[in-house]
Amino acid sequence: MTRRDATSETAAALARAQAGLPQEDGVDAALSSRGFLGTIPDADIGNAWSMAPYAFLDGERPDTVHPGLWRQARLNARHGLYEVAPGVYQVRGFDISNVTFIEGREGVLVVDPLTSAEPAAAAIALYRRHRGERRVNGVIYTHSHVDHYGGVLGVLSPDDVAQGTQIIAPEGFLQAAVSENVLCGNAMGRRATYMYGSLLPPDARGHVDSGLGKTVSRGAVGLLPPSRSITRTGETIEVDGIAIEFQMTPDTEAPAEMNFLFPDHRALCMAENCTCHLHNVYTPRGAQVRDAKSWSRYIDEAIGLFDGRYDAMFASHHWPRWGEADCRDFLEKQRDLYKFVHDQTLRMANHGLNAEEIAERLRLPPSLEAEWYTRGLYGTLSHNAKAVYQRYLGWFDGNPANLNPHPPVERAVRYVAAMGGAERLLATARAAYQAGDYRWVAEIVNHLVFADPGHAEARELQAAALEQLGYQSESGPWRDFYLTGAQELRNPLPPSDKPRQGALRQLYALPADELLDALSVRLNGPAAGDSRHLFTIDFTDVADSFVVSVSNATMHHHRGREGRAVTLDRAALIALIGGQESVASLAADGRCAGEGVGDLDAFVALLDRFDFWFNIVEP
Repeated sequence: MTRRDATSETAAALARAQAGLPQEDGVDAALSSRGFLGTIPDADIGNAWSMAPYAFLDGERPDTVHPGLWRQARLNARHGLYEVAPGVYQVRGFDISNVTFIEGREGVLVVDPLTSAEPAAAAIALYRRHRGERRVNGVIYTHSHVDHYGGVLGVLSPDDVAQGTQIIAPEGFLQAAVSENVLCGNAMGRRATYMYGSLLPPDARGHVDSGLGKTVSRGAVGLLPPSRSITRTGETIEVDGIAIEFQMTPDTEAPAEMNFLFPDHRALCMAENCTCHLHNVYTPRGAQVRDAKSWSRYIDEAIGLFDGRYDAMFASHHWPRWGEADCRDFLEKQRDLYKFVHDQTLRMANHGLNAEEIAERLRLPPSLEAEWYTRGLYGTLSHNAKAVYQRYLGWFDGNPANLNPHPPVERAVRYVAAMGGAERLLATARAAYQAGDYRWVAEIVNHLVFADPGHAEARELQAAALEQLGYQSESGPWRDFYLTGAQELRNPLPPSDKPRQGALRQLYALPADELLDALSVRLNGPAAGDSRHLFTIDFTDVADSFVVSVSNATMHHHRGREGRAVTLDRAALIALIGGQESVASLAADGRCAGEGVGDLDAFVALLDRFDFWFNIVEP
C-alpha cells in the first residue's frame, strides 16, 4: 500500500494556514546564520546522523507539509560551528540539540553533549579544527533529558572524571533522568519513535522536522553521573577560569533544570526553558506534566536576575539572540506564553469546560500570535491546554459517563455494532473522508481497527485519514505521530515470540541503588503472587551490598546484608535483565557466585522483559 498525495481539502487547509502565519521578516534566517565558521559536508556522521536526506527542503513546499513547519525545517537544517560571543561557540544541526563550547584558560567547557557519542565527537572535532586542540576541562548538563547528556562519552571518558574533570548538573538530575528514561523508558522510547519520526522516510510525505530540531541522532547513548550538583539560585563556581552564575529552575521544561550566566563572556544560557516555538507542557512521547506556572515564573525571575549583564543569549536548541532589547522582548513573550496557557485553561475550567472543550477554544492573543517563536511547531495549544487541565484536575472530567468506560477493544466492538456493523461504519467514514473530516474518520475507524485488526479496508482508510491529518499539522511531533500510525497500519510490525528490547545502555551508568530501583517496575506481580524472597546482592564493581526482598508481589531493597548472599557486578545483572545471560551461564563463568545464586535465579524468573515494539495503532 503506497502513501497518498494531499487531497484538495488538505491543500485548501494549508492555504488558509499560510494566510494566518506571521509576516516573514527574515530575522530568524539572519540569526540562525550569524557567526558561521564552517561545517562538514551534509553534517554526515555515518549511521548516527546526516543532513543529506533533507536536501528536498531546498525545493518548493509541497501540499503535504504545513508552511510553518516547512519554514522551521529549513532553519533547522542549517548546521556547523557558530560563534555566539568571544570564547563561546555552538555546534548546531549535528543532533536535535545544540552543544556549546566555552573557552577557558587552558581548555574548554562543554555544555550539553548531545544525544549520542558519535555526533558529540564529531562536534568537538569540528570545534578543534577551527579553534585548536583544547582539552575538555568540564561538562555541564543543563537538564535531565537524554539529548543533553547522552553523548557525553563522545567528549569525555570515565577516566577523565576519575582524574578530576567535573560534570556539573542541577540537583536531582540523576533521579530525574532515571525516572524519565529508565523507569518508564521502554514505553517512552517506543512512543518516541512516533514523536520523532524515527521510522519514517525523510521526505515531503514523511519526516520533515521535529520543530525542536531535525530529529534524534542514532548513535551510542551513554551516561556519566554528575560529580557536582548545583543546589541554589545565585550559586557561583569557576571552571578553568570560567565564572558561572546559576539559576535553578526545577519543574519547568524538565524536573531538574538550570539556566546560567557566563558574566565574563556576557552570555546567558536559557537551557531549554526558552526555545524558538511553543514547547511542550506535556510531551506526547509521555512524561510527567510540566508546571506551566513555574515555567513562566522562572523566566520572569531570569529577566530580573540577569538584566543588563549579557549581550548574547543562547539555548539548548535553535539559534541564539543578541542585543538587550531583543533578548528581553523574547524572554517576556516566552514568559507570557506559558502563563497565558496556564491561566486561560484554568479560567475556562472554572467555567465548567472540560479539557477537550478548552483545547478547541484556546487561541493566543494577537501580540503573541504575531511571533514565529510562539507557534505550535513542537508543543501545541491543544495538547498543552489538556496538560494544564490534567495537572490540576486529572484525567477525569467529572462526567460520570467517563468514570469507568469499557477498555478500547471492548468499547470498539460495541461501537461497531451500534453503528450497524463494519460496512455501515465504513460507509459513514468514506463519506466523511470525501468531505475532508479526517478527525471524524480517524475516530470512528479506529474502533473498527480495534474490533477487527485484520480488516484491510479499515486499516487503509484509517491510514489515509491519519496521513492527511499529518500533512495538515504544523507541529512536527503531531505530523510524525499521524504519519507513523499510518505507516504501521499499512506495514504492520512482524510478530515475534520474544520481547524485542530497546537499548539498555543507560543502565550501565546507574548507581547500584538506582539500578535495583529500576528492577522493581519489572516485577510481575501476578507471577510473584504470595511468594516471598529475601537475599543479599554484593556488587563487586562498586563494593556495595543490598538486601533484596519480595513480599505481597512487591519488591523492596535497602543497603545491608540479610539472607543468603550472591556476588556479581552491575554489568552481569544488566545482562540478566536483558536476557543475554542466565544465572547458570554467569555462575559457570564465575561471574556470579555464593549461597544466594538460587535465590537470584528465582527472583530473575519473576522479572518481565519489555517488548519495545508493542502495538500502538492496533490492539
